[in-house]
Amino acid sequence: MSRQGRSSGPAALGPVELERLAGLQQFIGADRLQQVLHDTGRRNRSHCRLTHAVMLWVVLAMGILTDLPLREVFRCASRRQPGRKLPGRAGLCRARRRLGVAPVRRLFHQVARPLACPARPGGFYGGLRLVGIDGTVLDVPDSPANARAFGRPQGGRGDGAFPQVRKLSLVELGTHAELALVLKPCATSEQAMFGGLVRHLQPGMLLLCDQNFFSFDRWCQLSNRGVALLWRVQSQMVLVPEQALADGSYLARVYPSPKHRLRGQGGVVVRVLRYTLDDPQRVGHGQVHTLLTTLRDAAAHPATTLILLYHERWEQELVLDEQKTHQAPRQAGKEAQLRSETPAGVVQEVYALALGHYVTRALMAEAAAAARLDPDRLSFVSCLRILRLRLPECTRLCWAEFRRWYRELLAEMAEERLPPRRNRINPRVVKRKLSKFPKKRAEHRPVPPLKKKFVEAIVIET
Repeated sequence: MSRQGRSSGPAALGPVELERLAGLQQFIGADRLQQVLHDTGRRNRSHCRLTHAVMLWVVLAMGILTDLPLREVFRCASRRQPGRKLPGRAGLCRARRRLGVAPVRRLFHQVARPLACPARPGGFYGGLRLVGIDGTVLDVPDSPANARAFGRPQGGRGDGAFPQVRKLSLVELGTHAELALVLKPCATSEQAMFGGLVRHLQPGMLLLCDQNFFSFDRWCQLSNRGVALLWRVQSQMVLVPEQALADGSYLARVYPSPKHRLRGQGGVVVRVLRYTLDDPQRVGHGQVHTLLTTLRDAAAHPATTLILLYHERWEQELVLDEQKTHQAPRQAGKEAQLRSETPAGVVQEVYALALGHYVTRALMAEAAAAARLDPDRLSFVSCLRILRLRLPECTRLCWAEFRRWYRELLAEMAEERLPPRRNRINPRVVKRKLSKFPKKRAEHRPVPPLKKKFVEAIVIET
């Protein structure tokens, strides 16, 4: 397929066969997609219907139409042409393998950019962009290849039911936009994956981070890059006050090791905020919580303001919930699970889900800006459903019609407002108890083929 030139409307999208995806061009232009294919060496040596350009659009559609199998994704993305059959599932899977991971990964890194701006509510504090880092694990199909590549979680009752891939993400907290991600086998710790996101942290960002990620070296590395930090640490960390501040916080030094602290060598000055909660209904009641920050000016950044700000980090948990609970593919009666049975397919699908989430969140950010709302006041689930329903309307629209369609889409999303968040807390407990059935173990997979038909196994007792 020849490379598409620039144009003034949806006709520049690329494969005409997938014209129902024209609504995505606002964030993933055809020129960029073709450049990604060129940069990753994806060139079709022979003419075929499922070119790399077509399959890249199909994979992107998988990240939005996650409730549909692959063949139905192609059907919904294309307008049926008379006399032309729909590709079979096997052919689509082979075309996905030919496309590989590199184009989808490269496209995500080019497309994913911060969405918040200082003039819009919710994304900044004191001129600093709010970002957070956290991780999760995703179940993948129980195939031998996935088990070898990603491993299974370990527990007292044996190996986990499904292989899992671990993902660590950098998220813009104000808009829920995922800016970068790292994928590793499930046995890899999140702390070991942290380094893969450091290059994406830039001056002008304020990183809100959990205590599991803290280390002296990371603190120094990020602060030297010009990244502002607000980091929870373990309450038993030795932090000797050196200067008391008016709001109850104080300046202290953190050291690379206890030996350095005893000698008073190699320490860096940080601001310490210690607090407790006196509400017995809240998780953490009576415990001492400790935050460290590079924002030392108590007048400009009062302790109470920073403590409240730190809890914006939980917006990242909502991003994980959006992707795992509401966006990722679901099977009848089962939890969300990726659909790919090969490791390369799993990685490709994770990046497709990240792109689908980013496009949805980018649309929501524009809709919220037009309505002068904080983006987290809009319902992700409702906006994703609207996008899924409205995409098929993008068929042979002229530029003026497309712009009208786009304005109507944003206006419809802006109506899906959430009520103000309630003052509530949920206990950290498990809803579902363990099953009474025996644990599935290695000898139960794969199940050997039956040697007898059912009728041959019947023995009538007399």
